[in-house]
Amino acid sequence: MSNLVTIFGGSGFVGRYIARRMAKQGWRVRVAVRRPNEALFVRPYGVVGQVEPVFANIRDDDSVRAAIHGADVVINCVGILSERGKNKFNLVQNHGAARVARIAAEEGAARLVHVSAIGADPNSDSLYADSKGDGEAAVLAAFPTAVILRPSIVFGPEDQFFNRFAAMTRMAPALPVVGAGTRFQPVYVDDVAQAAVMGALGQAKPGIYELGGPEVATFRELMQRMLVVIRRRRLILNVPFWVAGIMGGLLDLVQAATLGLFHNSLLTRDQVRNLRRDNVVTEGRMGFAELGIEPTAMDAILEEYLWHYRPGGQYAEIKEAARHLRQE
Repeated sequence: MSNLVTIFGGSGFVGRYIARRMAKQGWRVRVAVRRPNEALFVRPYGVVGQVEPVFANIRDDDSVRAAIHGADVVINCVGILSERGKNKFNLVQNHGAARVARIAAEEGAARLVHVSAIGADPNSDSLYADSKGDGEAAVLAAFPTAVILRPSIVFGPEDQFFNRFAAMTRMAPALPVVGAGTRFQPVYVDDVAQAAVMGALGQAKPGIYELGGPEVATFRELMQRMLVVIRRRRLILNVPFWVAGIMGGLLDLVQAATLGLFHNSLLTRDQVRNLRRDNVVTEGRMGFAELGIEPTAMDAILEEYLWHYRPGGQYAEIKEAARHLRQE
């Protein structure tokens, strides 16, 4: 095991799958995170000493350089969905991405993989999408041969999409949805990880890849699909964008008024702006086809981790079978 990869955000949702795959390829893996003690679970991904969490703050040159020093490949998975404290979109997803790319080039890394998002646009009215777009431009300026991955909404056992809404059904009689007609192309987390590993191993040519699963569906259709899997009936309520904007603004004000003690992870004004746009692969962009990857369908995965939201949990099927027997 001579090759070394540094994965920024390697203990996060996407990062942990990349770390596991890189370890299986025989690489030594540095998982660069702000709280290494909370990332110790990555160690069993390889043999003793193969996968190690290390400290790094993407906003700080010295810690980023220390994490990258000696690495053959660098992968950046760091991203935020809402701002909190010093973690601002521009600082993390623009300047932070630029810092990783610049230092990776200075330290002589052979390859760089940067995980961005569909919708990245330096001219967007969304701070999230704007910072993603500026970050991509900065990465390519510092490391022109970088592989940039733009996934649509990512699903998998640890996701904050299907899990979040499925959990809401346990208490709420209805599911409020902002932008019920907005289209998504959900992509399985391990497919994104496979694409990242191909970039890390030099098996993907430099450039931007947009990654979407085999199905395009509206937000409402995705919620309907989830409800079928968890075997619950709930009313899906479409929240108009203007109402959602007011709600997001009020929640943002509460976060500001409490000096961040209340973290608005429910709905922000910026998220409402993003939900106005479809989140699907752009025609003509490189994607899974160019990588030779067959994306995984939702039906093959959702039941594997959403079953515990069913009324009967792991016993749901047994209870249903018993009910059918009684009816007969």
